[in-house]
This record gives sequence, structure tokens and C-alpha cells, in this order.
Amino acid sequence: MSEEIKNNAPRQEVNLGDLLAVRRQKLADLQAEGKDPFVITKYDATHHSGDIKNNYAEYEGKTVSIAGRLMSKRVMGKASFCNVQDLQGGIQCYVARDDIGVDEYAGFKKFDIGDIVGVKGTVFTTKTGEISVHAAEITLLTKSLQILPEKYHGLTNTDLRYRQRYVDLIMNADVKDTFIKRSKIISSIRRYLDGQGFLEVETPMLVANAGGAAARPFETHFNALNEDLKLRISLELYLKRLIVGGLEKVYEIGRVFRNEGLDTRHNPEFTLMELYQAYTDYHGMMDLTENMYRHVAQEVLGTTKISYNGIEMDLGKPFERITMVDAVKKYSGVDFNEISTLEQARAIADEKGVHYEKRHKKGDILNLFFEEFVEEHLLQPTFVMDHPIEISPLTKKKPENPNYVERFEFFMNGWEMANAYSELNDPIDQRERFKAQEEQLAQGDAEANTTDEDFLNALEIGMPPTGGIGFGIDRMCMLLTDSQAIRDVLLFPTMKSLD
Repeated sequence: MSEEIKNNAPRQEVNLGDLLAVRRQKLADLQAEGKDPFVITKYDATHHSGDIKNNYAEYEGKTVSIAGRLMSKRVMGKASFCNVQDLQGGIQCYVARDDIGVDEYAGFKKFDIGDIVGVKGTVFTTKTGEISVHAAEITLLTKSLQILPEKYHGLTNTDLRYRQRYVDLIMNADVKDTFIKRSKIISSIRRYLDGQGFLEVETPMLVANAGGAAARPFETHFNALNEDLKLRISLELYLKRLIVGGLEKVYEIGRVFRNEGLDTRHNPEFTLMELYQAYTDYHGMMDLTENMYRHVAQEVLGTTKISYNGIEMDLGKPFERITMVDAVKKYSGVDFNEISTLEQARAIADEKGVHYEKRHKKGDILNLFFEEFVEEHLLQPTFVMDHPIEISPLTKKKPENPNYVERFEFFMNGWEMANAYSELNDPIDQRERFKAQEEQLAQGDAEANTTDEDFLNALEIGMPPTGGIGFGIDRMCMLLTDSQAIRDVLLFPTMKSLD
């Protein structure tokens, strides 16, 4: 048997090459006959497959024109059936020699799976009850020179699916559905925020100072000015400048870039939404988040109950709100309200096996406890509030406890879905926070911020009390489409070069 497989392998390669050669020869023959499909510039497609099948009573007996990719063909002498796939799915077409003409039918029989065609005909139902189009005309619009994956197994190679998303979309209907839902999710977010009086804006991607988040930026060089620039890691600092300028409610949905690793929840370029609202605080941002998530789920999915990996999450119920200290106490048994010194924090970390670095302060160690013991338990929608000041350089202190800040992170499925603050608008305090960040940078923290003098100048002009939040759009799309990896909701994820 092994010898048979060995002998068959080269024959399969030769056959594939022969099949590709046949397709190119068919194109050459068409061009020689003056029937080059690539000279066609348009086709008047009047309907899509889904519209016809979902509204059959309206279309029965009426003439329609559809266009799409030929996905199957069954030739039976003088009559044939084929399936044409468009944006909304596939529809069967009945093609008969006596209806379209002898020469046209001969040409149709030479069509290949993957060719793009236009079909004009009347809508009817076959004896087996399948809604179909009875072709009066069929036109070859594009000749496919490659061979699609085998129909019933589809494109299953995960790496190839991401590299050749165009084939993935053709062969896997659920993939197309995911990206249609992604588009609807983002449109729904915009509708909600626009309805709340927010203004959508655009801010620079190439910046001199990549601040607003703890992340390592990508760096580049601008030849015209002979200056080094960075790709933005967040949208925050420019949007706050607009709040200073008097635009009271602003948001931006855009790509940000972080020079970090790849895994199921991280891609170096991803879609972030940040919004800022004057005269509110982080409680206002919690209310907005809760209402927006409900709105989007209901509008896109038709329900506020979603399921991810078999876990049901109910967006219709009030979201839990818990402080970081209380969450750590609940899941680790350690009460950081009882820990007053860095030495005590290090001692309890040693006892619990939580690794920390020499530069870490008490607040950093609290956050490490949270990551170690708490995050995985936050399956239902949960706001974790009141973070230590050491990890929140752009956030207002809590007046009654200046070691903590008015900040929350929104969690679902054990993932951070959003990060929000009562924004720091004291320029003197902000300068001190930047100074502390610079010290961390000098101690080896590559993700620490650097001082942004123009942003400080904007704060000195005066920024009103403001609530702000950043949403991970890709993770939101993962949850609402039950997708297992961030690459499944990015049309073209970052891939290691094949070279």
C-alpha cells in the first residue's frame, strides 16, 4: 500500500498541473473566439440569492438576474443544474440547451467550478421543492484559473485560511457570516453613540510620542522631516485634546499598533474604540458600557443572551460591580486593605507564589494578584473598579483614598473587554505621573509612557471633568460571534512571512 501511495503522489501533482493548464487553454480559446470574459466591465445583477429564497412568493415566475461564483455543476445531456454563490448564499440554476441556445450551452458545459457567472431567468421551484432560477441567459464574467478546495471538506488548513482569506470566504459560509456580523457590530456601535450625541473623529496614527497605554510601540522614520516617529498604541491623548477644545463627546474607532506577541487574543494591529465625555466620571462610563453592549447584542443578534464556548452570558441583567481589592480578597483570600507596606506585599506574594520584579510597588503587586487569582473567574459581565495608582498614570485619584484611582476594567469570559477612567485633568499631578513613568522606563519597563509636553500644555489650558473608555472591538466581535481566536475576526491577521 505504501508503494501505491508513493506512486500516486506524483501523478496527482501532474494532474493538478494539467488541470491548471486546461483552464488557461480554455481562456486562450475564448480570447481567440473574441469572447474574452475579462473585457466585460459590468453586469446588471438585480437580485441576490437570499432575497429570492426568503421571498419566493413575491418572485415566483418573475425574471431576475443574479451573479456569483459557480460552485457546482451537473450536466445531464441537453439540460444541466448548477449552483451559483453570491453574497447571501447559493441558489440553484436550471440551464437547458433549448432555452439558452446550442452554442451558448456548449460554452456553458466548458465552464469550471470557481468561474464567476451572470444568470438571467425566471424563478421557479423544482419537483424536489428547491427554489431555482430557470436560465434564459448565462454569461461568463470571470474565468477562474485556480482550483478551489474540494467541496465537502472545504478549506480546513488553518494557516492557509488566514493567508488566503479570499478562498476561506468562498468555501466557508460561517466565516463570511462572522465578518458580516463584525461589520454590523461596528455599525451598531456607531448608531448607539451617534444617538447619544457623540461626534466621531479621526486622530493621527503616526505620532512623536506614543502614549495613553502600557505597550511597546512600533517605530519608523519619516524621511521628509528626518524624524523618528511611532505608530500609535492608543487614541487617548489626542481625543482628550479635543475635549479641551470644547468637543464634549467624541469617539474614534481605528487601528492601533503594539509591538507585542501573537496569541489567540492579541494581534500587533487591532481595532480599538475610545470615547470621552465631558462632565461625567467612570460611573457614567459604566452605565454607557452596559447600555451599549445590550443595544449591540439585541440589534445584531436579536437577544441579550450570548453563548461563548458553551458558557451563557446574560447582558440583560445588571453587570456586577466590584473593587479590585474586594475581588482579590474574594478569590485569593488576601485582603490588601490589611497590607500597608511594600515589604508586607512582597512577603504575601512570596507566600502565594506570585512573581514580582524589584521595581514593582505595592499597587503593582495587587494587580499581579488580580491577574493570577481573579481574571479567569470573571465570566459574567463584571466591572472591576478602583485600581492602584501605580498602574494608572492617567486617572483621577479617589478623593477618600489617594492610593487608588477612579478606574474600571470591564470583564467577560475572563477577558478584559474595556478600560475606563475618571480622567486626570490636573496638569501638575499629570506631570508627576509622567515623571514616575519615565523612571520606570529608565528601570527597564519598555511599556512605560514618556512625558508629552503638548498634552500637558492642553491640560494647563483646562480640561473639564471627563469620563473616558477604551473598548477592544476585536474581542467584542469574538464574543458576539463565538469565535475562538482573534484571527477569526480579523480579515487579514498578521502572519509570519513564508519567506
